[in-house]
Amino acid sequence: MITILVIITTLLTPITTNTSSLPWNILSKDNFARKLTTASSSVESAATDFGHITKIFPSAVLNPSSVQDITDLIKLSFDSQSSFPLAARGHGHSHRGQAAAKDGVVVNMRSMVNRDRGIKVSRTGLYADVDSAWLWIEVLNKTLELGLTPVSWTDYLHLTVGGTLSNGGISGQTFRYGPQISNVLEMDVITGKGEIATCSKDMNSDLFYAALGGLGQFGIITRARIKLELAPKNAKWLRFLYTDFSEFTRDQERLISETNGLHFLEGSVMLDHGPPDNWRSTYYPPSEHMRIVSMVKQHRVIYCLEVVKYYDETSQHSVNEEMEELSDSLNYERGFVYEKDVTYMDFLNRVRTGELKLKSKGQWDVPHPWLNLFVPKSQISRFEYGVFKGIILRNNITTGPLLVYPMNRNKWNDRMSTVIPEEDVFYAVGFLRSASFDNWDDYEKENMEVLKFCEDANMRVIQYLPYYASQEGWVGHFGTRWNIFLERKYRYDPRMILSPGQNIFP
Repeated sequence: MITILVIITTLLTPITTNTSSLPWNILSKDNFARKLTTASSSVESAATDFGHITKIFPSAVLNPSSVQDITDLIKLSFDSQSSFPLAARGHGHSHRGQAAAKDGVVVNMRSMVNRDRGIKVSRTGLYADVDSAWLWIEVLNKTLELGLTPVSWTDYLHLTVGGTLSNGGISGQTFRYGPQISNVLEMDVITGKGEIATCSKDMNSDLFYAALGGLGQFGIITRARIKLELAPKNAKWLRFLYTDFSEFTRDQERLISETNGLHFLEGSVMLDHGPPDNWRSTYYPPSEHMRIVSMVKQHRVIYCLEVVKYYDETSQHSVNEEMEELSDSLNYERGFVYEKDVTYMDFLNRVRTGELKLKSKGQWDVPHPWLNLFVPKSQISRFEYGVFKGIILRNNITTGPLLVYPMNRNKWNDRMSTVIPEEDVFYAVGFLRSASFDNWDDYEKENMEVLKFCEDANMRVIQYLPYYASQEGWVGHFGTRWNIFLERKYRYDPRMILSPGQNIFP
């Protein structure tokens, strides 16, 4: 059961920095004197994340140069008569305070990045040992030097390894390879007791599965061993436009059931409202824009199926034939298919181009009241009718990508902390909105309306990258798995030190 997201009107109110919650001698300790800062610029930076909705001030920021620095700080809190909260911050792309620690310490993980170390690639073992503070784009650049690549990605690569593994890590590869948390062989984790443990499915397995998708509640991931495979050179990238949602979903579900088919599949929604450039991208030829605009205006809502097949010089001919056969088998609107051939790197890093464009216009560092949901396959048609063609069209405010694509449950592991629907196939639906500082709460109200619609219809929808204003909401989110989550918290972080910003354990 989904608990409705509560709007907290004081979220953007500055919180006065309070160093009194820290042990009186912490700043004078030799190992922290030069690495722990209360400088207003550092504290201010750590108070805000990519969502720009919460602003939660820590008392100090730790800039560690080693894992030992983090271990020492957690031990200090754990052993203190009055413990203080800590949260790991990677590249700051949380949306609602996952990396926040009110009146505590934010650990700036990126300060540990060392260009001479931190990524070790095994070509024979097909894995990479990666310090968690590295960005996925940095990992990719390193592995490509040896002709290798991780198999599972998020759409945006400028996120830290530790950050995505604390949540899940999904995109159009998930149907085939599983989320990023399904492609980890081993990790080093510092628990809330200040104990560092190496864990895998065979060693300290409970901590391993707890930390994967664990929202930072059980430990700080400092190293991960990531699965690799041989890297392709190129990507054949096609988009098909649909006016019939049932045909759109039927084709998606068939394609993700084929074991040796596509490498990437995502769907998106195009709406007849908002700025004309709301859904456009440089992908479509300029000469086609008016035709697509006309179709959107005629149907008000249309759908885009996006698929990719990787290849190199030896498979270029066969991939062309395969994609021609695939195109013939799909039920899209004939005449509305678009194709590109790009390098593997250019495809994976495609969102970066849009980011730089938005930054140049001052439209990147704005509020992002995102809502990400997992919708069971059996409910996706009701969701489309009630949300896409109902709430979203009626409110006429949504800007930013609106994604909808399926994935296979058998690519996930139930022992991991991330919660997913029970059905064999479920859809990721992402409202990736950009707002202004004046109207972000309008999007929050729409998020509430979407969640209430799902709750009233008993659709068993689950939030991904979840946020709830109270523990009651989190209990509903985890459902029957709440007791396991709670037991793990008491086992690995009994003093409730880690990641307080999500309000799971007040």
